[in-house]
Amino acid sequence: MPGKLKAKIVAGRHLPVMDRASDLTDAFVEVKFGNTTFKTDVYPKCLNPQWNSEWFKFEVDDEDLQDEPLQITVLDHDTYSANDAIGKVYIDIDPLLCSEAASVISGWFPIYDTIHGIRGEINVLVKVDLFNDLNRFRQSSCGVKFFCTTSIPLCYRAAMVHGFVEELVVNEDPEYQWIDRIRTPRASNEARQRLISLMSGELQRKIGLKVLEMGGNAVVGYLQCFDLEGESGIVVRAIGTACTLDKLSAGANANAHTHPNTAPASNACNSPSKDCKEPVFSEDPPPAPGPLTPLRALPSSSPPPSSSSKPCSRQSSSSDTDLSLTPKMGMGSGGSVGKEAGPLKMLLRQQTQTALEQREFPFFTLTCFPPGFLVHVGGVVSARSVKLLDRIHNPDEPETRDAWWEEIRQEIKSHAKALGCHAVVGYSEHTSICEEVCILSAAGTAAILNPRYMREGCLDIGSGDHRFEEPSPPSCGFCHIPYDELNMPFPAQLTYCYQCRRQKVPDVLFTTIDLPTEAAVSGKGCLIQARLCRLKKKAQGEVNATSVSNLLPFMEYELHTQLMNKLKLRSMNALFGLRIQISIGENMLLGLASATGVYLSALPTPGGIQIAGKASGDLSNEQHVLSIQKRINDAMAKNKEMYHINPPEQSEEAAGSPIPEPKQRSRLFRSQSESSDELSELDLSHGKKDAFVLEIDDTDAVEDIHSLLSDAPPPAGFYSCNTEVMPGVYNWTSGLQMFTSVRVLRLSNANLTNQSLNKIFTDMCENLLKSLYFKLRSMVPCCLCHVNFTVAVPEDELIQVAVTAVAMSFDKEPAESAGPPSAYPPFPPSLTPMTSSRASSA
Repeated sequence: MPGKLKAKIVAGRHLPVMDRASDLTDAFVEVKFGNTTFKTDVYPKCLNPQWNSEWFKFEVDDEDLQDEPLQITVLDHDTYSANDAIGKVYIDIDPLLCSEAASVISGWFPIYDTIHGIRGEINVLVKVDLFNDLNRFRQSSCGVKFFCTTSIPLCYRAAMVHGFVEELVVNEDPEYQWIDRIRTPRASNEARQRLISLMSGELQRKIGLKVLEMGGNAVVGYLQCFDLEGESGIVVRAIGTACTLDKLSAGANANAHTHPNTAPASNACNSPSKDCKEPVFSEDPPPAPGPLTPLRALPSSSPPPSSSSKPCSRQSSSSDTDLSLTPKMGMGSGGSVGKEAGPLKMLLRQQTQTALEQREFPFFTLTCFPPGFLVHVGGVVSARSVKLLDRIHNPDEPETRDAWWEEIRQEIKSHAKALGCHAVVGYSEHTSICEEVCILSAAGTAAILNPRYMREGCLDIGSGDHRFEEPSPPSCGFCHIPYDELNMPFPAQLTYCYQCRRQKVPDVLFTTIDLPTEAAVSGKGCLIQARLCRLKKKAQGEVNATSVSNLLPFMEYELHTQLMNKLKLRSMNALFGLRIQISIGENMLLGLASATGVYLSALPTPGGIQIAGKASGDLSNEQHVLSIQKRINDAMAKNKEMYHINPPEQSEEAAGSPIPEPKQRSRLFRSQSESSDELSELDLSHGKKDAFVLEIDDTDAVEDIHSLLSDAPPPAGFYSCNTEVMPGVYNWTSGLQMFTSVRVLRLSNANLTNQSLNKIFTDMCENLLKSLYFKLRSMVPCCLCHVNFTVAVPEDELIQVAVTAVAMSFDKEPAESAGPPSAYPPFPPSLTPMTSSRASSA
């Protein structure tokens, strides 16, 4: 018997009144694990009972310890009728199964009832004694640690990063079954609650087995999702990045008390590996100036290991995607380390790339990386697919759903390869389900990773002959395009990098990752959101799936158009942490895109936004266009001042060699569904405009411009972003508060149009942010970090928006232009305790 579980029930408090005659409760507790159940004595007539029970002991397999939760049920004893349930507590035992974990779980747990909510608290002690098990065929994965954070935890360092892991578990939904002779809502809820807990434990155990097979001991960037598919069942999915983590010693931990994203961008052209000490991914002891710790070749795809980043994002729906779009990449077209590589270095790069190509999926769920890890960033790659749940042949088997996600991931991999990249970082997956229609979505950022991190055995080379070491990429290197300039997979406007003047960069960069530590930024960032609603006819089955498929490409195009408009309005040129979610309802589709806008010094200065009206010669129309143009110009000037955007002047003499090409801007078009005739007029060749052009040719276009200008800036002293740390702010204090807020709105007007629905949705999100600023006004100066919006359509004519974020206070800088400090902030958000509050309204 490999394990023994012990539990002790200490006390309860604030229990509800169950006996109306005495206004008290005769409470007792049932403790259950597997098929074994123990009971405490009845504590009569008390709302704060003190049981102080003996230790209840369960002898179980370690596999069961991972799958099963400890179930604690609080009941009210009745002599002449059935005992009344007060509530339940489910305790996950997995945190006690690591060798370095705490030996006991203790404290007050909320007692939850699926009908009445939280009904008091219970004090519990739980211990686990594991015996040594040398059976290599065992099905447990005890000892594997799981971290939901998308960066390496600060008290660890990554000795190896093995790659992408995923798993999927399916079961029937008790909500659609007769689980007893009289099925009550409470019985169905509790059966579903227990099943979800069991499936979650089984899924985590299976993920852990895959990690052990890879040779790792942890999962970082762990994302677990629950898909309620109605009569098709419940699906629990998980993805993550398998790693080998080493615990840092006390001395090293003091030095590691930093956060990756708050590193100052000191010298733009200096190698970050020389200037910045990054203990999270570094060796122990730290090596001499040379390669940092290698990360094992993750499950990766192909492409050439040449250069860098990309402007536009590559979005697609599975209905119209050409997976064969793979342009030929020039090996010498870019990259700071490609042209001068010697024969041995080229051989090592080819061997690294071959090892990457043999991996199934080259995905990272991480968004934060050490300096120099990202050689080049290609841009956002994403794919969406609409599926019918009633087409699943056997709902109890996961093969069909595995095949669906396999198809999506292969499409993402193909897009990354088309951009000349061999990996996808900041990868995430999610679904939206309404009746039998399911939208599968996946997105990430195509990237080229540093071969020094990817090669096994590179430490031997680094510690030997330093002649074969690859030079560290410059701090602006991640912005350089990785694809061939003469054979690009999309039209783009390129200029020479405004820092090194050697490689080409795009005019705009979209990514799903956090801002790299080495990036040079001007001013502060801000939260940028695009919101969109589209009505659709109520339909069933394949007709409904077809209508949703037809709407998706246009929604994505309009969301990206809004993002581009708002980015230019704020005089910024890059988006980080981009997250696009599309939720489906019976008669509408909701789209919400969130990102953090910044001004990257390596990218060209954004041009203005030019308003163009119809060539009618009407004086009043011309005056109207001029007034709108003035409002936009004033808004851009105000935003520059608000976010302290003051890019350094670049002189040709100081820059050294090549002169950048003249600034040219792509043409901007109003965000609305276009007819086929209008689509033919779109200038996708990035015309020779020195500014984005917004054309006013009908009422919808005017509404789009008004909505662009209607976004209210945050109050003085507030900043917001959806990345983990705000770009441009470094002097954080210990004042932290995590919170959740929910808004629900029921649509009463039956004659809604797309424009009116867009306004309602936009006002709902804006009012939610305003309420947060008001409630947190005592924390000024304050920044809302990691702002995460979740949109759902739970019922017909009902919209629900939930937001979670962390409010962090910072010291007011004496001089805003003084630049970032030379040290990291003393209190990184992932190490400081957070208090929690919840606000909701309907």
